Amino acid sequence: MNRIKSILVALAAVVMVSCVNETPVVKYLEVTPNNLAGQWELVEWSGAELDADSYFYIDLVRKERKFTIYQNFDSMSDYPHVVTGEFNIEMDVELGAIIRGIYDYDEGFWAHEYEVNNLTESSMEWVATDDPSFVQKFKRIPSIPENLKD
Repeated sequence: MNRIKSILVALAAVVMVSCVNETPVVKYLEVTPNNLAGQWELVEWSGAELDADSYFYIDLVRKERKFTIYQNFDSMSDYPHVVTGEFNIEMDVELGAIIRGIYDYDEGFWAHEYEVNNLTESSMEWVATDDPSFVQKFKRIPSIPENLKD
């Protein structure tokens, strides 16, 4: 009887250890306007984190396929440069989901079209189709900072 108890205890220990060592399963989402909708913060650009005083936020609106970008890359850090426009998602047989956009007010198309990769509920990556070294990583945020919307 002691031998059976020892075996059961050993099996329980193995099960507990194997459960602790499991890596969490990442749930990737299909790239659709619905899954992309929301507010995102750019956290990494081509392998480097943004400078502490730089920011880039994008608000993607599903139904109208509109976007608003708040960024200070080409303005003084206290004053956001706000641009709006429309985006579209298309499926490419080789590359997968591609997002592209056009700015309002005759500013033209985005500089790149992007493969949308590794979309989860909280993060995603955009890789420029014409330059695979140009990678942007985003994290989902609850809202765009209010001080940028004024």
